[in-house]
Amino acid sequence: MRVLVFGASGYIGSHLVARLRAEGHAVRASSRRREVLEGRGWSGVEVVQADALEPETLGSALAGVEVAYYLVHSMASGRDFAERDRRGAAHFRDAAAAAGVRRIVYLGGLQAGGGDGHEASEHLASRRETGEVLRAGPVPVTELRAGIVVGPGSAAFEVLRDLVYHLRVMVTPRWVRSRMQPIALDDLLEYLVRVPAREGTEGGVYDVGGPEVLSYAEMLRGFAEVSGRSLRIIPVPVLTPRLSSYWLDLVTAVPVSVARPLIDGLAHDLIADDRGIRRLIPLRLRTYREAVTAALDAERREGVPVRWTEGAFRFRGSRHDVSYYSKSARAIADAGVSAGVAWREVRSVGGARGWYWQTWLWRLRGVVDRAVGGVGMRRGRRSQESVQVGDAIDFWRVVALEPGRRMTLLAEMRLPGAAVLELAVEPVGAERSRVEVAAHFHPAGLAGLLYWYALAPVHVAIFRGLARAIARRAEQRAVSEPARTR
Repeated sequence: MRVLVFGASGYIGSHLVARLRAEGHAVRASSRRREVLEGRGWSGVEVVQADALEPETLGSALAGVEVAYYLVHSMASGRDFAERDRRGAAHFRDAAAAAGVRRIVYLGGLQAGGGDGHEASEHLASRRETGEVLRAGPVPVTELRAGIVVGPGSAAFEVLRDLVYHLRVMVTPRWVRSRMQPIALDDLLEYLVRVPAREGTEGGVYDVGGPEVLSYAEMLRGFAEVSGRSLRIIPVPVLTPRLSSYWLDLVTAVPVSVARPLIDGLAHDLIADDRGIRRLIPLRLRTYREAVTAALDAERREGVPVRWTEGAFRFRGSRHDVSYYSKSARAIADAGVSAGVAWREVRSVGGARGWYWQTWLWRLRGVVDRAVGGVGMRRGRRSQESVQVGDAIDFWRVVALEPGRRMTLLAEMRLPGAAVLELAVEPVGAERSRVEVAAHFHPAGLAGLLYWYALAPVHVAIFRGLARAIARRAEQRAVSEPARTR
């Protein structure tokens, strides 16, 4: 079967692509940013760029597709997210009909108040409305509605992880007593893979959930038990959902734009009436503790992406206690030289040449690292003119490399977390290019968060200076060595 996963860069989408490919389907993966999908390193998957808000991009993405999975939403895009979701779903619905798609599978959210949206949060109401918009077209739609998904990268799971690993005593708001029916990631993926082939599911709306009804507090305690942590929960009645989302932003690495929809959805009990889907597709559903154990095991088995990807276990130092989400700083500089010339400066950074801008700050960081038992900057480089995966560059290690385009470095200094530095070059014309420096820090506990907040202004200045210095040195080399750089 030829399928399209629309929203393949997201949490569910990225896992679904791999599962469908393993089942032998011809898979096309779509995202608004093609390079994000290319960084996944999928074998045998066609990658396309498309955006539901740009209908002209949808025809080619849907061409020849039998089943299209619609997994996008705009919850983190601002106050007009509901209108954006409405327009995106309408564009996709019409494009799917024009392309002759036989089935749309949509993943929505469990609804409070019996599923009619009467008590739903604004975000859950938008998820329900998206399904209604898709069903208004001629292509049959199957909608699955899930609540909390237990797996690495799920917002709810990552809040659980950070709270358990960051806090020994937790003052919690009322919503931790809300009841829900968490489902294991693997069980949700199984439903998604099997539902298109099951007769009688056309036009159906099905709740999916795990075998247990738990409060969020019980989920916190269960995670702590599986991970071998101690945890004391003290509930208080004063934290509203909005204040809770800001509190989570302070004590976890989960962005407030991700945490707020989660907290809004926990204002009411979200229990799945999954009798319909279990009659059609009987599964042995994993318990919550089984799901947590499977999620942590899955991280250990994870392959290494070809570049930094949010949450990739390898880029978190292969540590479960390091946050999935990162704090990031990014800087871009334009260079009046070709990408090839700019790349020569990127690949030669560090070692005897230093870090091009305020190298004394990098050396000072190396001195501090040596003082606390780290490697410091004594290792230098194997070669100043060439680089390969596995090379040490001062207190960094090259963990991924796209020659002529991107170099990914993992910090080996002593840190309360894991740090990744990506140096990339992108051509923007025959004799112009763009240099990008992106730093991603995955904090480990409150010490990691405090480290990031304390040094954020310094990091921003350093990475901006590095990007500009790379561009400037490339331009100077092109002038001084014209024959060699042509």
